Amino acid sequence: MYLALLVIFLQFSELYTQDKVFTFNTVEIKVEPSVKVRNGAPMSIICHADISKSADFQLKYNFTIFKDHKLVFMTVSDTGDAQYEVPVAKSSDTGDYQCTVKADKKTRSSDPVHVWVTGMTKPTLTADKRDVLEGEVVKLRCELPEEDPPLQFCFRKIKTNSTPRETCVPESYTNFSVLEVSVEEGDNILQFDCFGRRNVKLEWEDSAHSNKTLVTVREPFIKPTLTTVPSSNNVTEGDQIQFECSTVVVEMRDIEIILQKNKSILNSVQDKKLLRYSTVATLEDSGEYLCKVEQGGASKTTKLNVVVSELFPKPTLVASMTKLDKNKELILNCSINGFQTANFSIIRKNANGDIPLKNSQTLKMRVNVNDTGSYTCKAEVKGIVKESKPVRINVYAPVSKPTLSVAGGLPEVVLGKPLQLICHSVMGTPPKTFRFYKGDDVEKIVINDTYATFLDENIRLNDQRGYRCDARNNHSSGVKTSDILNVTVIVPVRDASLGSVPYGEVEDGSEIAFLCSVKEGSLPILFRFFKKTDNEVLLFEKIEHRDRAMWHKETMKRQDTGTYYCVASNRANVDVRSQPITISVILAAWKKGVVAALVLITIAGAGALALWWFLRKKKKAKGPSMEMSGSALAANLTSEKLARQPNDGDYYSGSGYIEDSENHMKSTDESKGPDLESAEVEYTEVEVSTLDPHRGIFARSYLALKIVSYTGFLQYVIFLARNWIRKYNAPENLPLKGRLSCPVTARTLRRDFCSNP
Repeated sequence: MYLALLVIFLQFSELYTQDKVFTFNTVEIKVEPSVKVRNGAPMSIICHADISKSADFQLKYNFTIFKDHKLVFMTVSDTGDAQYEVPVAKSSDTGDYQCTVKADKKTRSSDPVHVWVTGMTKPTLTADKRDVLEGEVVKLRCELPEEDPPLQFCFRKIKTNSTPRETCVPESYTNFSVLEVSVEEGDNILQFDCFGRRNVKLEWEDSAHSNKTLVTVREPFIKPTLTTVPSSNNVTEGDQIQFECSTVVVEMRDIEIILQKNKSILNSVQDKKLLRYSTVATLEDSGEYLCKVEQGGASKTTKLNVVVSELFPKPTLVASMTKLDKNKELILNCSINGFQTANFSIIRKNANGDIPLKNSQTLKMRVNVNDTGSYTCKAEVKGIVKESKPVRINVYAPVSKPTLSVAGGLPEVVLGKPLQLICHSVMGTPPKTFRFYKGDDVEKIVINDTYATFLDENIRLNDQRGYRCDARNNHSSGVKTSDILNVTVIVPVRDASLGSVPYGEVEDGSEIAFLCSVKEGSLPILFRFFKKTDNEVLLFEKIEHRDRAMWHKETMKRQDTGTYYCVASNRANVDVRSQPITISVILAAWKKGVVAALVLITIAGAGALALWWFLRKKKKAKGPSMEMSGSALAANLTSEKLARQPNDGDYYSGSGYIEDSENHMKSTDESKGPDLESAEVEYTEVEVSTLDPHRGIFARSYLALKIVSYTGFLQYVIFLARNWIRKYNAPENLPLKGRLSCPVTARTLRRDFCSNP
């Protein structure tokens, strides 16, 4: 029964749970009266949840409203609506609002809505002082207590009959700002106000202007007075001029008076009301003067323009000549146009200081080269000294005869390379003019102090024109010309070749000659002979005044086999390498005969040793057979052997070895008795079938070996003798002196040898 009730209860619970199904359709947020609200007006933020249910049942709704992701309102409701009331909207209420609704483990959020509260509250402005002196500082404070940072505060300084001066200060963390304003000269009555500013959606919004604050300004001292004695418009050079600058001060504390001209301070006094300054007037004293009075941050100035009249003009220095030769007379005269009474002096300018020459209006002197320089004169009237413009005097010494040389030292040049010449004149006053000639043609003109260079890039082999140069300056002596310079043109070595006699192969112990030649090149030529190894080995070198060189090596050895080449060079310093040739040192003919003879003797000795060994072995094999047959068997064996001798001739061929064997056999048979005849016949048959074939074959081999050995050796000796005679009679194997004198041969190398005996 209880089980049935439990089942029924669970069924009803499941049905009840299935009836409580709901879902969020939308969650919306809206602003009344609108998303744009004026500052100070009421504002309502309404959140509405649209929900679908499976049946009519009650839900609890948790509403949360955020502004710029910060919680501003939270409530629980039985309905799908919640309202956030803002009685007085402020600019700080501007932002993005979003609503989140939670019901029975389900949550849904609305889209954000931007609310803009237009307008800002009016700021308040205060000043720490209402009565100040010029140069003092006023501290202003502008505040927006109902606004939230970040904000920007703008302060305005308002003067009568002038445009307000505005200064803006950003504040990121406070809703107020403080600014210090300096009171300047002329600020009599000042007014200040301020306003706030904020940025909303990349747009600036300004508040209303604050209240105006009035500040009264008093002068700490009056504007200074600047005067001159005599008057600023009646000053002449040489007059004593006096400046006076004065002011009236409220409080004699930290006051300073300064006199300036062109930003240069002429004089200054402190804690005084009057400044005086005097000087002798010159033309340079004309200009604008400034008197400045300073106290604390206050400053006032007065300007005065002074014009100084000229007492006399600058003097003029005249020279009889500005360019003259050494030891010539120079006259310098100093004068003032329309003015005669003055004290004159003539001076030579120098980097270390002026050098007075004469206190006179005129100077005569015989000049030297060291007198070259700038000269001026000075004139003094009533203590006023004026100096003339400088006059440049140049004294010239004549140039010396120039020398022309090659930059490299030796008067030679490699064909195809440029030639650099230097023309040098030791003596003479610069600047000097140099001219280069090739033959009679002017190639280049250079102006320099002591020397000049010329580069000739058109070098030809058969150009016979000489080089020369001349030099001159402003001296009246004229031009000096160098000696003619003849330059040797060096032709680089080209196409080196190497040959030898004999060529390719040479017998051990014989001589060889190498010839290295070039196609062209200026003499002398350095010839070097090398053997090619891991490290290049210099074998021979020689300097020749012709286009070839010969190296004679009297004895060649087996280790001289290898690759040879030669290198030729001259003063052009260009090494030209020949193609390599290979020389093989072979065994001499007589050494070949000795080797052949030794080989044949060795073979013959080996054959004789083999024969001796064979005979010795055979002798040991026959001894036991004879002892077993007895004396009677030996007699019968002898007669049987003699009776059968014609048939045995087919195997032994009548050799000396066979005859010796038969004689030996006969003597053995005779020592035996005539017994056992039948046994003798049987023994003979066994001996013929085993011994005779081997003895015949070896005999024929030995005979053939002897014939071939003696015949071959004689033929080889005859062959070597014929080749020796033929080679010795050949032209290339004649003695070296005889070969070099022969004019006719088919080989190019041999023709080169004979062309220069």
